[in-house]
Amino acid sequence: MKRYFHNTSLSTKIRISYLLLVIPLVLLLIVSFYMMQRSSKKYNEMISSAALAGDFSLDFKKDFDYETYLLIVGNNTVEESRLDELIKDADTVVDGLIDITTNSDNLERLKGVKKYLENLRKYKRRIERNLAANVEYDINMEIWENDVQIVTGLIREEIFEYLFYEIRDMQTEKAEMDVFYQRVLTGSMIAFAVLTLMVLAFSIYLPKSFTRPITDLVGVTDRISRGDLTARSHNDSSDEVGVLAHSMNQMIEKINELLSQITKEQIRIREAELELLQSQINPHFLYNTLDTIIWLAEGGDQKKVVEMVKSLSAFFRTSLSRGKDIIMIREELLHATSYLEIQQFRYQDILEYEIDVPEEFHDYMIPKITIQPLIENALYHGIKNKRGGGMIRIGAERAGDDFVITVSDNGIGMTPERLAEVRAVLMSDAPADNTIYGLYNVNERIKLKFGSKYGISLDSVYGEGSTCNILLPAQT
Repeated sequence: MKRYFHNTSLSTKIRISYLLLVIPLVLLLIVSFYMMQRSSKKYNEMISSAALAGDFSLDFKKDFDYETYLLIVGNNTVEESRLDELIKDADTVVDGLIDITTNSDNLERLKGVKKYLENLRKYKRRIERNLAANVEYDINMEIWENDVQIVTGLIREEIFEYLFYEIRDMQTEKAEMDVFYQRVLTGSMIAFAVLTLMVLAFSIYLPKSFTRPITDLVGVTDRISRGDLTARSHNDSSDEVGVLAHSMNQMIEKINELLSQITKEQIRIREAELELLQSQINPHFLYNTLDTIIWLAEGGDQKKVVEMVKSLSAFFRTSLSRGKDIIMIREELLHATSYLEIQQFRYQDILEYEIDVPEEFHDYMIPKITIQPLIENALYHGIKNKRGGGMIRIGAERAGDDFVITVSDNGIGMTPERLAEVRAVLMSDAPADNTIYGLYNVNERIKLKFGSKYGISLDSVYGEGSTCNILLPAQT
């Protein structure tokens, strides 16, 4: 090759130099254009899905909760209510996201949102049936607070996770683009080095004119990869690299907006969870406890007053649990113990209790306020209806990969007919019997969180007592 160029005329060398310069550049431009078009299309799809999901997460929970409240309080009739429209619009949005989403995990999340929307339809029908039957206002408010708001909150959380993984996919795509541009840069530099030896006249201008915008773009993407979302490309040219830089700047702006929206929504979620937890505290229980404290204080029994206030403080502290919905067994047992201590002050002549949960179960997870409603049910419907003293026992045992918490009492128990009615209500879509709404709510929350396999089951013998089993996954 060296001898060939040595014996070649200057015009031929120039022609060969042009060919060696043009052919690599043409190939490079073709590949670059294809990759930029493909990446730009993929970015547009990702940004569209993220923006659509962001709008959905911002508006749906607020609108649906508010429309449900208007229906319950009578500001809107069933015909005027926009609940069906909101669910239908949400279904349309989710279907649209399913069509453009390629991430398999995100597809599963969207399918989960579809199931939650179906649950909202059930709650809506339940509220409408209650309104038609003139059922007590408090029942519909409990459905709104304990079912509708929880499910809309779960929908919003699923959409937030969808946004997170969509943004992560954007970062992955960006990393692939970094590799591509690095390869392009390396190839360009090699090509320019070779062309420099062959075409000395182009050795200064061409490398700089081609590498400067690419180097600037690589520098910007490198800063973004390290988490600096303030980086911007200052390339204002109208070529492909300039278009890509402009698109990347727009993408960074959109990511910043979405992250800001997510941060604000997380704050709103925490505030809503706090309000929901505060609303779950039974006011009658609080009033009765305060009355007992006043009675003890008037009787001069300061030691019992202090003990009861400590138990009440522990009860409230565990009820709040810093806004968490899932807590450890040890925290739930502390909540149950505080409740039993308070009730034992009031019913000390008829109530005894025993908690025997092995240490190995204390780090497992459980939905908050699960055991206390079962204890309350055992006390008010079992022990108080039986003459003489009563005992409530709380225990736990393994069940394969799961575990079971048992709340049993030796109260009046249930007849076979009543037991069948209670079991039927637990399996239904709506609790027709208000006396066991606490059991139904606990069962529904467990199933909603862990799946239909889990929940509570009842056994009872009239005159001997009742046992409630809580099946949960052994998760730490």
